[in-house]
Amino acid sequence: MNVGDERTRSIWMDHDGPPARPPLREDATADVCVVGAGIAGLSIAYELARAGKRVIVVDRGRPGHGQSARTTGHLAWQLDDYYHLLRRERGDADARSYYDRVSAAVDRIEEVAREEGIDCDFARVDGYLFSASENGPDELREEERACRELGIPGVRFVAQAPVPGRDTGPALLWPDQARFHVLKYLDGIAAAIERLGGLVCGNTAMIGVSEDANGTITTMENGTQVRAAHAVMAANAALGDLPIQTKMEPWRSYAVAGPVAKGSVPDALVWDTLDNYHYARIQPGDEHDLLIVGGEDHRLGEHDDGAERLDALEAWAREHYPMWQERTHGWSGMVLEPVDLLPFSGRAHGKDRIFLHTGDSGEGLTNGVLGAMLIRKLIAGAEPSDAGTYAPSRVTLRAAGELASNLGHAAANFAEYLTPGGGTRVDELKPGEAALVRNGLKKVAAYRDEEGKLHLRSATCTHLGCIVHWNGLERVWDCPCHGSQFAPDGAVLSGPATEPLPEA
Repeated sequence: MNVGDERTRSIWMDHDGPPARPPLREDATADVCVVGAGIAGLSIAYELARAGKRVIVVDRGRPGHGQSARTTGHLAWQLDDYYHLLRRERGDADARSYYDRVSAAVDRIEEVAREEGIDCDFARVDGYLFSASENGPDELREEERACRELGIPGVRFVAQAPVPGRDTGPALLWPDQARFHVLKYLDGIAAAIERLGGLVCGNTAMIGVSEDANGTITTMENGTQVRAAHAVMAANAALGDLPIQTKMEPWRSYAVAGPVAKGSVPDALVWDTLDNYHYARIQPGDEHDLLIVGGEDHRLGEHDDGAERLDALEAWAREHYPMWQERTHGWSGMVLEPVDLLPFSGRAHGKDRIFLHTGDSGEGLTNGVLGAMLIRKLIAGAEPSDAGTYAPSRVTLRAAGELASNLGHAAANFAEYLTPGGGTRVDELKPGEAALVRNGLKKVAAYRDEEGKLHLRSATCTHLGCIVHWNGLERVWDCPCHGSQFAPDGAVLSGPATEPLPEA
C-alpha cells in the first residue's frame, strides 16, 4: 500500500498503464538499490542504468502511484518560492545554480521522452505569474529584477496573463516551461530501466538500510534484503535519515480538474501571487481539454476541511475560466517544504554509500530529476562544484528561524498527549467518521468504516511519537510532524514511519 490507496484519485490515475509489478520475493544483489518509485527514484535508477549500473527499485505500493501521481504535472524552472527570496536566503551563487540545474532537469525529461519513445503528452509552454495580492506588483518587480541580475534568460513583463475570465494586468512571462502526463512518463522510464537490465518491484516496503565496508544492506518488510554497493532513499520522505526530518515541514496541497472545450483555454502554465497561490494548466484530450487548478495548501494535519478546499478551487476556476463545465476530479497530495528553499540531494548524514533525495517543495517533478542527475555523478565518484548547495548535511544559518518554527510545531503536537479527546465517544461515530479519543493515559485513533466496523489504533505515530490527525477527505491518519500517513487499519501508506499503528 502507498498513497495511491488514498480515497481521491488524480486525473493521471485514470491511465491504466502496465500491470502492477510484483514484489521482491527473495534476496538480491545489485550495484544500487533505490527505494521509492516516483519521479525521483525512477529517474535516479534510469540514469544509473544508462551508466551501466545494475539497479533494483522497490516501492511500498504500485510504482508511480505515490506522491508523483498526486501532482498537477507542471514542469517548470520558475520557482514558486521566488528567485528574489532564494538569493536573499542563499546568495546569488546558489540561486543561479538552482536555475541551471532545474532548467537542465526539464530539458532532461524532454530528452528522455524523445530517446525512449515515451508518448507522455510532453509540450513546451510558456508560464505566467500575475498579481493577485496587495504586494503582488512589488513581488513581480522584485522577481523580474532578480532574474535579470542572475542572468536567467527570457523572464520579462507582458501586458497580461492568458486568463480568460480576468484582466490580470501586467504579468511576468517565463518562457519555455513544460507540461506532461506524469504516469505515462513514469511507466515509460520504468520499462526502460527493465530493458536496461534493472528490476522494478512494487508492494515492497523498506524497513531499514545500513552500510559497512562492503556496501549497503536494504531490508524489506517481508524479510528480503538487497545487498548493493550503494543505496538511494528516494521516497517522498527521507527514509533512513533522522536528522533530515527537522529540516522539512509537511504540507498538503489540493487540485481539481474538469473539462473545457478544446482550444478554449490557452496551453500555458499560470500562477498567482497569493501566499497560498493558485496555479493552472490544461491537459489536452481527444474530445475536450481538461483544466487543472491547484492550491489551497496548509500544514499537514492543521485542518480537516479538504472537501471545502476543493470547492474553493472550483470556485476560483469558475471565476477565472468561465468555460469550466464541471468538476470531474479532485485530489490532494503532500509536499515537504525544506527550511532553506532548496531540495536535499546527496549523501545521507554521516554516510558514505547511502544517498537520499527529498524536500522537493512544490517543484517535485523537476527537483526529482535534478536530484537524479546530481546523485548519478556522486555515485560515479564525481563531486560537482555545487554539490554542497543540495547536500542533506548542509547548515543554512539564515534558515534558523524556519528550523525553530518546525521544532515548535512538533513540540505543540507532543502537548496533545495532555489534552482530552475530541469530545466524541467511540459509540457515537457514524460510518465514515473518525475521532481522537482518550483511553486512560493514551490517545486512540478511532474510525468506523462504511460497513460499520470499528477500527481502534494507537494515535501515536510509530516514527517519533507525534499524535496523528484525521484527514477526512482521504480517510487516512496524517502525522503533522514529519509527514507519515496511515490507513484506518493502521497500515503505513507513506514514511518516514515504517511500522503500522498498533491496535489500541
